[in-house]
Amino acid sequence: MTPTCLLINSTFMLSIMGFSLHRTHLVSALLCIEGMMLALFISSTLLFSTTQMSTSTLIPIFLLTFSACEASTGLALLVATARTHGNDHLNNLNLLQC
Repeated sequence: MTPTCLLINSTFMLSIMGFSLHRTHLVSALLCIEGMMLALFISSTLLFSTTQMSTSTLIPIFLLTFSACEASTGLALLVATARTHGNDHLNNLNLLQC
C-alpha cells in the first residue's frame, strides 16, 4: 500500500471514528461527514487518474457536487436547529417531537 493510499484510508477511518464516537454537537457530525466525502473525492480522483479511464472522469465531479449540496443542507439544518432549540447539541434533539 502506497503512503498516499494509507493516508487517504486513515483519513476516512478517522472521520468515521469521529462521527461514531464524538456525536455531541451537530457541527462536529457535519465536519466528520465532510471529511469522509473529501477522502472519497480524493481517492476516486486518484483512482481514475492512475488508471486513465476517460469514461468515468465525471464521477469525482458529481461526488463533489453532491458533497456541496449535502454541506449546504447540513448548514441549513444547523441554523434551523440553533434557532428553534438554542444550541446544536444532538442530545437535545428529539425526533418524535414536532
